This record gives sequence, structure tokens and C-alpha cells, in this order.
Amino acid sequence: MADRDRRGMLIKNTDNASVRVSMATRILHIGPGEEELITAEEVRDPVLRESLQQRAIAIVRPATEEESAELEERLNEGQ
Repeated sequence: MADRDRRGMLIKNTDNASVRVSMATRILHIGPGEEELITAEEVRDPVLRESLQQRAIAIVRPATEEESAELEERLNEGQ
């Protein structure tokens, strides 16, 4: 199987209250109906996956290559 380029995802808070997701890489605070980009590595985070299973957040769509690059750059600047 060929290696594929993994991309992040755009997620959305589907709850009526704010959601806090404490991933290994960062903590997300997402208000009701708000969307947030996550990296390809964060997609595999067990805390995020649990939030997805509880349906507190939902995947909207895969991030575009440009969105993924911008997110990675923004996160690298914050380190």
C-alpha cells in the first residue's frame, strides 16, 4: 500500500455548550457551533477520538493542503 499524505480535519462543536478537548499537543476550547482545525497527528489523539464518540464534536471535512500548512505554521510559531 502506498504512503499517503495525511491531512488534518476541520471539526465542529455540535453541542449547545462549550467543549474543552485536552489533547496531548494542545487544549481546544470550542464554543457551540464553532469550528476548529486540527492537525493530522491530533486526529489520532485518544481524547479527541473519545469526544467524537460522545458526539460532542463532529468532523466537518478534511482540511485542505493550504489549511493544514497554515495550521502547522501557526502552531510552530507558538512553540
